[in-house]
Amino acid sequence: MPYRVSEWVDEGLVTPRRMQAIERNAVALGVSTLQMMESAGKALADRALMESPAQILILCGKGNNGGDGFVAARYLARHAEVTCISLSGGRQGDAAANLLALRRCGIPIHEIACRDDLLDLDLLFSSADLIIDALIGTGVTGPLREPIATCVRMAVESDAFILSADLPTPGISADCTLAFHRSKGDATEVADIGIPVEAECCTGPGDLLLIPAKQSGSHKGAGGKVLVIGGGPYQGAPYLAGLAALRAGADIVRVATPRPFDYPDLIHIPVAGGIIGKDDTEMLIAHAEEADVVLIGPGMGTQSQNVARRVAEAARRAVIDADALRLPLPEGSETIYTPHAGEFARVFGRRPEGNILDKAATVSDATAGRSVILLKGKTDIISDGKRVRFNRTGHPAMTVGGTGDILAGIAAGLFCRMPAFEAACVAAYANGVAGESAAQGVGDGLVAGDLLQFIARILYGESD
Repeated sequence: MPYRVSEWVDEGLVTPRRMQAIERNAVALGVSTLQMMESAGKALADRALMESPAQILILCGKGNNGGDGFVAARYLARHAEVTCISLSGGRQGDAAANLLALRRCGIPIHEIACRDDLLDLDLLFSSADLIIDALIGTGVTGPLREPIATCVRMAVESDAFILSADLPTPGISADCTLAFHRSKGDATEVADIGIPVEAECCTGPGDLLLIPAKQSGSHKGAGGKVLVIGGGPYQGAPYLAGLAALRAGADIVRVATPRPFDYPDLIHIPVAGGIIGKDDTEMLIAHAEEADVVLIGPGMGTQSQNVARRVAEAARRAVIDADALRLPLPEGSETIYTPHAGEFARVFGRRPEGNILDKAATVSDATAGRSVILLKGKTDIISDGKRVRFNRTGHPAMTVGGTGDILAGIAAGLFCRMPAFEAACVAAYANGVAGESAAQGVGDGLVAGDLLQFIARILYGESD
Protein backbone atom coordinates (compact mmCIF):
# COMPACT_ATOMS: atom_id res chain seq x y z
CA MET A 1 0.00 0.00 0.00
CA PRO A 2 1.83 3.16 -1.18
CA TYR A 3 0.14 5.57 1.24
CA ARG A 4 0.35 5.63 5.02
CA VAL A 5 -2.90 4.83 6.73
CA SER A 6 -2.04 5.95 10.25
CA GLU A 7 -4.83 8.53 10.31
CA TRP A 8 -7.27 5.62 10.45
CA VAL A 9 -5.71 4.02 13.54
CA ASP A 10 -8.35 3.62 16.25
CA GLU A 11 -7.90 5.66 19.40
CA GLY A 12 -9.00 5.06 22.96
CA LEU A 13 -9.45 1.76 24.72
CA VAL A 14 -8.86 -1.56 23.00
CA THR A 15 -10.52 -4.78 24.14
CA PRO A 16 -8.30 -7.75 24.98
CA ARG A 17 -9.78 -9.70 22.06
CA ARG A 18 -9.13 -6.91 19.61
CA MET A 19 -5.59 -6.56 20.95
CA GLN A 20 -4.99 -10.25 20.30
CA ALA A 21 -6.20 -9.71 16.74
CA ILE A 22 -3.83 -6.76 16.27
CA GLU A 23 -0.89 -8.76 17.59
CA ARG A 24 -1.67 -11.68 15.30
CA ASN A 25 -1.90 -9.30 12.36
CA ALA A 26 1.49 -7.88 13.34
CA VAL A 27 2.97 -11.37 13.28
CA ALA A 28 1.57 -11.87 9.77
CA LEU A 29 3.34 -8.66 8.78
CA GLY A 30 6.65 -10.03 10.06
CA VAL A 31 6.86 -8.67 13.62
CA SER A 32 7.25 -11.63 15.96
CA THR A 33 5.64 -11.94 19.37
CA LEU A 34 9.15 -12.23 20.80
CA GLN A 35 10.00 -8.83 19.33
CA MET A 36 6.86 -7.32 20.83
CA MET A 37 7.62 -8.81 24.24
CA GLU A 38 11.16 -7.44 24.10
CA SER A 39 9.86 -3.98 23.26
CA ALA A 40 7.26 -4.13 26.03
CA GLY A 41 9.81 -5.22 28.63
CA LYS A 42 12.26 -2.53 27.56
CA ALA A 43 9.53 0.11 27.81
CA LEU A 44 8.65 -1.18 31.27
CA ALA A 45 12.29 -0.92 32.35
CA ASP A 46 12.66 2.59 30.94
CA ARG A 47 9.59 3.75 32.85
CA ALA A 48 10.83 2.14 36.07
CA LEU A 49 14.18 3.96 35.80
CA MET A 50 12.37 7.30 35.75
CA GLU A 51 11.72 6.72 39.47
CA SER A 52 15.49 6.25 40.19
CA PRO A 53 14.98 3.08 42.22
CA ALA A 54 17.79 1.34 44.11
CA GLN A 55 15.95 -1.93 44.83
CA ILE A 56 13.39 -3.34 42.44
CA LEU A 57 11.06 -6.28 42.98
CA ILE A 58 9.38 -7.74 39.89
CA LEU A 59 6.30 -9.93 40.32
CA CYS A 60 5.94 -12.24 37.32
CA GLY A 61 2.92 -14.37 36.44
CA LYS A 62 2.88 -17.39 34.19
CA GLY A 63 1.63 -15.68 31.04
CA ASN A 64 3.01 -13.14 28.62
CA ASN A 65 2.65 -10.39 31.23
CA GLY A 66 5.24 -12.26 33.29
CA GLY A 67 7.41 -12.52 30.20
CA ASP A 68 7.37 -8.72 29.95
CA GLY A 69 8.60 -8.65 33.53
CA PHE A 70 11.47 -11.04 32.78
CA VAL A 71 12.62 -8.81 29.91
CA ALA A 72 12.43 -5.73 32.14
CA ALA A 73 14.56 -7.47 34.75
CA ARG A 74 17.39 -8.00 32.24
CA TYR A 75 17.52 -4.30 31.42
CA LEU A 76 17.09 -3.09 34.99
CA ALA A 77 19.85 -5.28 36.40
CA ARG A 78 22.38 -2.87 34.89
CA HIS A 79 21.04 0.01 36.97
CA ALA A 80 19.64 -1.33 40.26
CA GLU A 81 19.42 -4.36 42.52
CA VAL A 82 16.73 -6.54 40.95
CA THR A 83 14.88 -9.56 42.31
CA CYS A 84 12.08 -11.51 40.67
CA ILE A 85 9.26 -13.43 42.29
CA SER A 86 7.88 -15.88 39.75
CA LEU A 87 4.83 -18.07 39.94
CA SER A 88 5.98 -21.66 39.60
CA GLY A 89 4.56 -23.92 36.93
CA GLY A 90 4.89 -24.53 33.24
CA ARG A 91 5.41 -21.70 30.81
CA GLN A 92 5.32 -21.75 27.06
CA GLY A 93 6.57 -19.73 24.15
CA ASP A 94 8.12 -16.31 24.60
CA ALA A 95 7.63 -16.12 28.38
CA ALA A 96 9.50 -19.43 28.80
CA ALA A 97 12.31 -18.22 26.52
CA ASN A 98 12.75 -15.03 28.50
CA LEU A 99 12.68 -16.86 31.83
CA LEU A 100 15.46 -19.12 30.57
CA ALA A 101 17.49 -16.10 29.49
CA LEU A 102 16.97 -14.46 32.87
CA ARG A 103 18.13 -17.54 34.76
CA ARG A 104 21.38 -17.49 32.80
CA CYS A 105 21.96 -13.85 33.81
CA GLY A 106 22.32 -14.62 37.51
CA ILE A 107 19.42 -12.42 38.60
CA PRO A 108 17.75 -13.79 41.76
CA ILE A 109 14.47 -15.54 40.96
CA HIS A 110 12.26 -16.87 43.75
CA GLU A 111 9.66 -19.35 42.50
CA ILE A 112 6.50 -19.53 44.58
CA ALA A 113 3.86 -22.22 44.55
CA CYS A 114 1.81 -21.37 47.65
CA ARG A 115 1.10 -18.67 50.19
CA ASP A 116 3.74 -19.91 52.62
CA ASP A 117 6.46 -19.44 50.01
CA LEU A 118 5.64 -15.73 49.96
CA LEU A 119 5.65 -15.24 53.71
CA ASP A 120 9.37 -16.06 53.75
CA LEU A 121 9.98 -13.22 51.28
CA ASP A 122 8.43 -10.39 53.27
CA LEU A 123 11.73 -8.48 53.41
CA LEU A 124 11.81 -8.22 49.60
CA PHE A 125 8.53 -6.32 49.65
CA SER A 126 9.38 -4.05 52.55
CA SER A 127 12.82 -3.09 51.21
CA ALA A 128 11.82 -2.44 47.59
CA ASP A 129 11.73 1.11 46.24
CA LEU A 130 9.76 0.00 43.22
CA ILE A 131 7.58 -3.03 42.51
CA ILE A 132 6.71 -4.04 38.96
CA ASP A 133 3.35 -5.77 38.78
CA ALA A 134 3.59 -8.25 35.88
CA LEU A 135 1.38 -10.88 37.47
CA ILE A 136 -1.75 -10.99 35.36
CA GLY A 137 -2.43 -9.43 31.98
CA THR A 138 -5.65 -9.02 30.04
CA GLY A 139 -6.89 -12.60 30.43
CA VAL A 140 -7.87 -12.53 34.10
CA THR A 141 -11.31 -13.81 35.09
CA GLY A 142 -12.83 -14.60 38.47
CA PRO A 143 -11.45 -14.02 41.98
CA LEU A 144 -7.71 -14.18 42.63
CA ARG A 145 -6.32 -17.48 43.85
CA GLU A 146 -3.33 -18.14 46.04
CA PRO A 147 -0.52 -17.35 45.96
CA ILE A 148 -1.45 -14.37 43.77
CA ALA A 149 -3.90 -13.02 46.36
CA THR A 150 -1.21 -12.90 49.04
CA CYS A 151 1.28 -11.44 46.57
CA VAL A 152 -1.14 -8.62 45.84
CA ARG A 153 -1.73 -7.97 49.54
CA MET A 154 2.00 -7.79 50.30
CA ALA A 155 2.60 -5.42 47.38
CA VAL A 156 -0.21 -3.12 48.48
CA GLU A 157 1.08 -3.07 52.07
CA SER A 158 4.57 -2.05 50.97
CA ASP A 159 5.70 1.57 50.62
CA ALA A 160 7.12 0.95 47.15
CA PHE A 161 6.13 2.75 43.97
CA ILE A 162 4.02 0.24 42.01
CA LEU A 163 4.34 0.09 38.23
CA SER A 164 1.81 -2.20 36.54
CA ALA A 165 2.39 -3.75 33.14
CA ASP A 166 -0.54 -3.19 30.74
CA LEU A 167 -3.27 -3.62 33.38
CA PRO A 168 -3.01 -3.66 37.18
CA THR A 169 -3.60 -7.04 38.77
CA PRO A 170 -7.01 -6.84 40.49
CA GLY A 171 -6.57 -5.45 43.99
CA ILE A 172 -3.51 -3.38 43.10
CA SER A 173 -3.87 0.39 42.88
CA ALA A 174 -0.84 1.18 40.76
CA ASP A 175 1.03 4.47 40.92
CA CYS A 176 1.55 4.06 37.19
CA THR A 177 0.05 1.68 34.66
CA LEU A 178 2.06 1.41 31.46
CA ALA A 179 -0.07 0.03 28.64
CA PHE A 180 1.52 -1.51 25.58
CA HIS A 181 0.39 -0.19 22.20
CA ARG A 182 -3.01 1.02 23.47
CA SER A 183 -4.77 1.32 26.79
CA LYS A 184 -6.90 -1.64 27.88
CA GLY A 185 -8.28 0.17 30.91
CA ASP A 186 -7.20 3.11 33.05
CA ALA A 187 -3.63 3.33 31.80
CA THR A 188 -1.70 6.40 32.89
CA GLU A 189 0.87 6.00 30.09
CA VAL A 190 1.11 4.10 26.81
CA ALA A 191 4.26 2.65 25.22
CA ASP A 192 4.84 2.00 21.53
CA ILE A 193 6.09 -1.58 21.13
CA GLY A 194 6.64 -1.53 17.38
CA ILE A 195 3.31 -2.86 16.11
CA PRO A 196 2.87 -1.60 12.52
CA VAL A 197 -0.11 0.65 11.86
CA GLU A 198 -1.17 -1.81 9.15
CA ALA A 199 -1.83 -4.41 11.86
CA GLU A 200 -4.75 -2.24 12.97
CA CYS A 201 -5.80 -0.48 9.78
CA CYS A 202 -5.66 -3.49 7.47
CA THR A 203 -7.48 -6.78 7.80
CA GLY A 204 -5.46 -9.87 8.58
CA PRO A 205 -5.61 -13.34 10.11
CA GLY A 206 -6.01 -11.79 13.54
CA ASP A 207 -9.47 -10.57 12.58
CA LEU A 208 -10.60 -14.19 12.46
CA LEU A 209 -10.23 -14.28 16.25
CA LEU A 210 -13.24 -11.96 16.47
CA ILE A 211 -15.63 -14.59 15.08
CA PRO A 212 -17.73 -15.96 17.98
CA ALA A 213 -17.52 -19.73 18.28
CA LYS A 214 -20.70 -21.77 18.33
CA GLN A 215 -21.44 -22.89 21.85
CA SER A 216 -21.44 -26.56 22.72
CA GLY A 217 -24.98 -27.85 22.78
CA SER A 218 -26.18 -25.30 20.22
CA HIS A 219 -29.40 -26.25 18.44
CA LYS A 220 -30.07 -26.11 14.71
CA GLY A 221 -30.33 -22.53 13.60
CA ALA A 222 -28.10 -21.12 16.35
CA GLY A 223 -25.50 -20.27 13.73
CA GLY A 224 -28.00 -18.04 12.00
CA LYS A 225 -30.70 -18.06 9.34
CA VAL A 226 -30.06 -16.23 6.09
CA LEU A 227 -32.59 -15.31 3.41
CA VAL A 228 -31.13 -14.61 -0.05
CA ILE A 229 -33.33 -12.73 -2.50
CA GLY A 230 -32.22 -12.48 -6.11
CA GLY A 231 -31.99 -14.14 -9.46
CA GLY A 232 -34.21 -13.97 -12.48
CA PRO A 233 -31.99 -12.28 -15.05
CA TYR A 234 -28.84 -13.88 -13.58
CA GLN A 235 -29.90 -17.06 -11.93
CA GLY A 236 -26.66 -18.50 -10.57
CA ALA A 237 -25.82 -15.49 -8.42
CA PRO A 238 -28.21 -16.07 -5.48
CA TYR A 239 -27.13 -19.70 -5.20
CA LEU A 240 -23.46 -18.79 -5.08
CA ALA A 241 -24.27 -16.28 -2.34
CA GLY A 242 -26.35 -18.82 -0.44
CA LEU A 243 -23.65 -21.50 -0.54
CA ALA A 244 -21.09 -18.95 0.63
CA ALA A 245 -23.33 -18.01 3.57
CA LEU A 246 -23.45 -21.66 4.61
CA ARG A 247 -19.67 -21.95 4.35
CA ALA A 248 -19.40 -18.79 6.47
CA GLY A 249 -21.25 -20.50 9.31
CA ALA A 250 -24.96 -19.88 8.76
CA ASP A 251 -27.04 -22.92 9.71
CA ILE A 252 -30.04 -22.39 7.44
CA VAL A 253 -30.10 -20.55 4.12
CA ARG A 254 -33.24 -19.94 2.08
CA VAL A 255 -33.02 -18.66 -1.49
CA ALA A 256 -36.01 -16.81 -2.89
CA THR A 257 -35.58 -16.85 -6.65
CA PRO A 258 -37.55 -17.67 -9.83
CA ARG A 259 -35.79 -20.90 -10.77
CA PRO A 260 -34.92 -23.83 -8.51
CA PHE A 261 -31.41 -25.27 -8.79
CA ASP A 262 -30.48 -28.62 -7.34
CA TYR A 263 -28.52 -27.66 -4.22
CA PRO A 264 -29.78 -29.87 -1.38
CA ASP A 265 -28.10 -27.72 1.28
CA LEU A 266 -30.18 -24.70 0.26
CA ILE A 267 -33.93 -24.25 0.72
CA HIS A 268 -35.60 -22.84 -2.37
CA ILE A 269 -38.50 -20.41 -1.98
CA PRO A 270 -40.44 -20.09 -5.26
CA VAL A 271 -41.66 -16.71 -6.46
CA ALA A 272 -44.64 -15.90 -8.64
CA GLY A 273 -43.00 -14.94 -11.92
CA GLY A 274 -39.74 -14.80 -13.83
CA ILE A 275 -38.41 -11.96 -11.67
CA ILE A 276 -38.87 -10.85 -8.07
CA GLY A 277 -42.12 -8.90 -8.36
CA LYS A 278 -44.63 -6.99 -6.25
CA ASP A 279 -46.80 -10.08 -5.88
CA ASP A 280 -43.97 -11.65 -3.88
CA THR A 281 -43.60 -8.74 -1.46
CA GLU A 282 -45.73 -9.87 1.47
CA MET A 283 -44.42 -13.44 1.28
CA LEU A 284 -40.81 -12.20 1.27
CA ILE A 285 -41.48 -9.81 4.14
CA ALA A 286 -42.76 -12.73 6.23
CA HIS A 287 -39.60 -14.72 5.51
CA ALA A 288 -37.42 -11.66 6.17
CA GLU A 289 -38.95 -11.22 9.61
CA GLU A 290 -37.92 -14.78 10.49
CA ALA A 291 -34.37 -14.47 9.17
CA ASP A 292 -31.37 -13.20 11.09
CA VAL A 293 -29.91 -11.64 7.93
CA VAL A 294 -31.48 -10.86 4.57
CA LEU A 295 -29.20 -10.63 1.53
CA ILE A 296 -30.83 -8.78 -1.37
CA GLY A 297 -29.59 -8.20 -4.88
CA PRO A 298 -27.45 -10.98 -6.41
CA GLY A 299 -28.61 -11.47 -10.00
CA MET A 300 -31.87 -9.64 -9.32
CA GLY A 301 -31.89 -7.23 -12.25
CA THR A 302 -33.30 -3.71 -12.32
CA GLN A 303 -37.06 -4.26 -12.07
CA SER A 304 -37.38 -5.34 -8.44
CA GLN A 305 -36.15 -2.28 -6.53
CA ASN A 306 -39.39 -1.37 -4.80
CA VAL A 307 -39.76 -4.94 -3.57
CA ALA A 308 -36.16 -4.89 -2.36
CA ARG A 309 -36.74 -1.67 -0.44
CA ARG A 310 -39.88 -2.91 1.31
CA VAL A 311 -38.39 -6.25 2.24
CA ALA A 312 -35.22 -4.63 3.59
CA GLU A 313 -37.33 -2.45 5.89
CA ALA A 314 -38.62 -5.63 7.54
CA ALA A 315 -35.12 -7.04 8.07
CA ARG A 316 -33.24 -6.82 11.34
CA ARG A 317 -29.97 -7.10 9.45
CA ALA A 318 -29.54 -6.71 5.72
CA VAL A 319 -26.76 -7.07 3.17
CA ILE A 320 -27.48 -5.06 0.03
CA ASP A 321 -25.50 -6.13 -3.03
CA ALA A 322 -25.31 -5.90 -6.81
CA ASP A 323 -28.57 -4.94 -8.56
CA ALA A 324 -30.20 -3.78 -5.32
CA LEU A 325 -27.55 -1.07 -5.06
CA ARG A 326 -29.61 1.63 -6.71
CA LEU A 327 -32.07 4.29 -5.61
CA PRO A 328 -34.32 4.17 -3.68
CA LEU A 329 -31.66 2.44 -1.59
CA PRO A 330 -32.92 -0.49 0.53
CA GLU A 331 -32.08 -0.29 4.20
CA GLY A 332 -32.59 -2.66 7.12
CA SER A 333 -32.32 -1.88 10.81
CA GLU A 334 -28.60 -2.60 10.37
CA THR A 335 -27.14 -2.77 6.89
CA ILE A 336 -23.98 -3.73 5.03
CA TYR A 337 -23.63 -2.34 1.51
CA THR A 338 -21.15 -4.05 -0.84
CA PRO A 339 -20.69 -1.83 -3.92
CA HIS A 340 -17.90 -1.67 -6.45
CA ALA A 341 -16.84 1.84 -7.55
CA GLY A 342 -19.53 2.19 -10.24
CA GLU A 343 -22.33 1.06 -7.91
CA PHE A 344 -21.01 3.37 -5.19
CA ALA A 345 -21.20 6.35 -7.56
CA ARG A 346 -24.70 5.32 -8.69
CA VAL A 347 -26.02 5.22 -5.14
CA PHE A 348 -24.02 7.88 -3.29
CA GLY A 349 -23.52 10.35 -6.13
CA ARG A 350 -19.75 10.50 -5.92
CA ARG A 351 -17.13 8.24 -7.43
CA PRO A 352 -14.31 7.22 -5.04
CA GLU A 353 -11.21 8.63 -6.72
CA GLY A 354 -7.66 9.65 -5.90
CA ASN A 355 -5.28 7.73 -3.68
CA ILE A 356 -6.38 5.16 -1.15
CA LEU A 357 -6.76 7.75 1.60
CA ASP A 358 -8.95 9.95 -0.59
CA LYS A 359 -11.13 6.94 -1.39
CA ALA A 360 -11.34 6.02 2.30
CA ALA A 361 -12.50 9.53 3.16
CA THR A 362 -15.18 9.33 0.47
CA VAL A 363 -16.45 5.99 1.77
CA SER A 364 -16.41 7.19 5.37
CA ASP A 365 -18.33 10.36 4.49
CA ALA A 366 -20.98 8.34 2.65
CA THR A 367 -21.60 6.04 5.61
CA ALA A 368 -24.36 7.22 7.93
CA GLY A 369 -26.27 5.87 10.90
CA ARG A 370 -25.80 2.16 11.49
CA SER A 371 -24.81 1.29 7.95
CA VAL A 372 -21.47 -0.14 6.85
CA ILE A 373 -20.00 0.19 3.37
CA LEU A 374 -17.63 -2.40 1.93
CA LEU A 375 -16.22 -0.83 -1.23
CA LYS A 376 -14.80 -3.57 -3.45
CA GLY A 377 -11.61 -2.92 -5.37
CA LYS A 378 -7.95 -3.83 -5.64
CA THR A 379 -7.83 -2.73 -2.02
CA ASP A 380 -11.22 -3.09 -0.37
CA ILE A 381 -12.29 -0.26 1.95
CA ILE A 382 -14.66 -0.90 4.84
CA SER A 383 -16.15 1.90 6.94
CA ASP A 384 -18.92 2.56 9.43
CA GLY A 385 -18.38 6.32 9.30
CA LYS A 386 -16.06 6.32 12.32
CA ARG A 387 -13.65 3.50 11.57
CA VAL A 388 -11.95 2.46 8.35
CA ARG A 389 -10.23 -0.81 7.47
CA PHE A 390 -8.38 -1.76 4.31
CA ASN A 391 -8.31 -5.27 2.89
CA ARG A 392 -5.41 -6.18 0.63
CA THR A 393 -6.14 -9.86 0.01
CA GLY A 394 -7.28 -11.11 -3.38
CA HIS A 395 -6.01 -12.22 -6.80
CA PRO A 396 -6.32 -10.77 -10.33
CA ALA A 397 -8.19 -13.91 -11.41
CA MET A 398 -11.08 -12.82 -9.15
CA THR A 399 -12.28 -10.40 -11.85
CA VAL A 400 -14.44 -13.31 -13.04
CA GLY A 401 -18.19 -12.91 -12.43
CA GLY A 402 -19.66 -14.28 -9.20
CA THR A 403 -16.86 -13.52 -6.73
CA GLY A 404 -18.85 -10.51 -5.51
CA ASP A 405 -21.81 -12.81 -4.83
CA ILE A 406 -19.49 -15.04 -2.80
CA LEU A 407 -18.34 -12.01 -0.79
CA ALA A 408 -21.90 -10.91 -0.09
CA GLY A 409 -22.80 -14.43 1.04
CA ILE A 410 -19.82 -14.60 3.42
CA ALA A 411 -20.78 -11.23 4.86
CA ALA A 412 -24.36 -12.39 5.39
CA GLY A 413 -23.27 -15.61 7.09
CA LEU A 414 -20.92 -13.77 9.45
CA PHE A 415 -23.43 -10.97 10.07
CA CYS A 416 -25.64 -13.52 11.81
CA ARG A 417 -23.13 -13.66 14.66
CA MET A 418 -21.00 -10.53 14.39
CA PRO A 419 -21.52 -6.75 14.32
CA ALA A 420 -21.79 -5.28 10.84
CA PHE A 421 -18.36 -3.64 10.68
CA GLU A 422 -16.46 -6.68 11.93
CA ALA A 423 -18.48 -9.03 9.70
CA ALA A 424 -17.67 -6.93 6.63
CA CYS A 425 -13.97 -6.78 7.50
CA VAL A 426 -13.67 -10.54 8.02
CA ALA A 427 -15.73 -11.26 4.89
CA ALA A 428 -13.45 -9.12 2.72
CA TYR A 429 -10.35 -10.79 4.13
CA ALA A 430 -11.68 -14.33 3.83
CA ASN A 431 -13.04 -13.82 0.32
CA GLY A 432 -9.68 -12.52 -0.86
CA VAL A 433 -7.70 -15.34 0.75
CA ALA A 434 -10.12 -17.87 -0.74
CA GLY A 435 -9.47 -16.34 -4.15
CA GLU A 436 -5.73 -16.51 -3.61
CA SER A 437 -5.97 -20.15 -2.56
CA ALA A 438 -8.20 -21.12 -5.48
CA ALA A 439 -6.00 -19.32 -8.00
CA GLN A 440 -2.95 -21.31 -6.91
CA GLY A 441 -4.44 -24.35 -8.56
CA VAL A 442 -6.20 -22.92 -11.60
CA GLY A 443 -4.79 -19.44 -12.25
CA ASP A 444 -6.83 -17.40 -14.69
CA GLY A 445 -9.17 -20.36 -15.16
CA LEU A 446 -10.70 -19.63 -11.76
CA VAL A 447 -14.49 -19.56 -11.47
CA ALA A 448 -16.37 -18.16 -8.51
CA GLY A 449 -17.48 -21.57 -7.27
CA ASP A 450 -13.81 -22.51 -6.74
CA LEU A 451 -13.73 -20.20 -3.74
CA LEU A 452 -16.40 -22.16 -1.85
CA GLN A 453 -14.17 -25.04 -0.83
CA PHE A 454 -11.75 -22.69 0.96
CA ILE A 455 -14.09 -20.39 2.89
CA ALA A 456 -14.80 -22.57 5.92
CA ARG A 457 -11.16 -23.66 6.13
CA ILE A 458 -10.04 -20.03 6.24
CA LEU A 459 -12.66 -18.92 8.75
CA TYR A 460 -12.76 -21.90 11.05
CA GLY A 461 -9.80 -24.16 10.26
CA GLU A 462 -6.93 -24.52 12.69
CA SER A 463 -4.49 -21.64 12.42
CA ASP A 464 -0.75 -22.04 12.23
